[in-house]
Amino acid sequence: MAGAGSSAIPRGREHVEKYEVFMSLRDEDTRNTFASHLYNALCAKKITTYFGLVLHKAGGGGDDEITNSAPHLRAIQDSKLALIIFSENYASSARCLDELIHIFHCNDRNRQPVVVPVFYHVNPSHVRKQQGSYEAAFAAHEKHFDQDVNNDDVHNNNNNNDKVREWRSALARAANLSGWDSSAIGSESKLVEAIADDILKKLSRITSSSDYEEKGLVGTGKRIQQIVSLLQMGSSDDTSVRILGIWGACGIGKTTLARVIFNRLSSQFDSCCFLENVKEETQKHGLSHLQTKLFSELLEEKNLSMANRFWKDRLRHKRALIVVDGVDDTEQLEYLVGDRAWFGHGSRIIVTAREVEVVDNTVVVDGTYKVEELDSDEALELFYSKAFGGLPVPKNYAELSKRAIHHAEGIPLALKDLGRRLYSKSTKVWESELSRQGKRKKVI
Repeated sequence: MAGAGSSAIPRGREHVEKYEVFMSLRDEDTRNTFASHLYNALCAKKITTYFGLVLHKAGGGGDDEITNSAPHLRAIQDSKLALIIFSENYASSARCLDELIHIFHCNDRNRQPVVVPVFYHVNPSHVRKQQGSYEAAFAAHEKHFDQDVNNDDVHNNNNNNDKVREWRSALARAANLSGWDSSAIGSESKLVEAIADDILKKLSRITSSSDYEEKGLVGTGKRIQQIVSLLQMGSSDDTSVRILGIWGACGIGKTTLARVIFNRLSSQFDSCCFLENVKEETQKHGLSHLQTKLFSELLEEKNLSMANRFWKDRLRHKRALIVVDGVDDTEQLEYLVGDRAWFGHGSRIIVTAREVEVVDNTVVVDGTYKVEELDSDEALELFYSKAFGGLPVPKNYAELSKRAIHHAEGIPLALKDLGRRLYSKSTKVWESELSRQGKRKKVI
């Protein structure tokens, strides 16, 4: 198996080779033309790209007879981004279709590689719905399976049917992602350069997401999964604009959850914007200023003075990820993101607010999620991390810690604040502070 470019991976280095981008393509369609030009453009930007040569089974044969080696599969798993080049005859290759499934399996398990489709001289809807040459390819696959399997072999027939369904599902999923359509850009050289620039931008977002400090967060895993599920990112018909409201008490972690999700998902969108502290910013500058800021970031236009019809028409072609954080009035929500027609198909908008009444508006919002308090085990884990810095908890502090989390009532911000104030303090100081906390609660 060869590695990136036309040169083979040196012996003994296959197990350590890492790539930023994995290119998936049908060799006979694009390897020596479009894909080669794109690979060179990525290399020119110092993006390490896997463009491995194919490995044939004994006896030779066409692209359908290519088998994947372990280094090839590891390259997928270790890459940050997978660039899928859908060409006219892509679906005729069982190897390509199996590779696509493996890419999505890695994405589902590790959130990487991020998948970016390129529709090269093929209609995206043909990929999504298996029409045109893709319909013919699947007819050929099914005929081939029928010939290979005896009618009495029910098990193999079922396996083949499952494989075909999985291929179809993977194609539909890929075609619903934000990507590139060659028909939208006349010049191939411009298309190559635009894709290379976009990949560089997406890799920067992925790196920023990895750098974002998620250590020390407690109880966020299951909550993030629930919120992402409500966003319906994996929907087979991911063409609508979906708005989700996240609400809960002050300090419960709404903004933290929104930020983590934003960082994890941003590389899957054309444009992204995180509008923080909307309530305060509205009071300082007004909603018109915030709307202009939103459009400016989404369109990457520094000199945008106002969000007029021209800019809104441009935005309609972009799949956007937006967080509107700290909303306290439905008017803010309606003014900033109330018109879904402003945003491209597949856009996702997250709104955070303290009060459910602000986000529980079925005209504007598609669904809501209430951030619940941490349970006792989660609360103790978070409090311990701040009060003891990860060190073992002394026995004489165990009961005091339970009193502390009782006072914090499962609110992450309160737990962290109290833990930091009690860090390295004596039990006498703890007793005094917890008594003060108890008196404050009684007054309230």
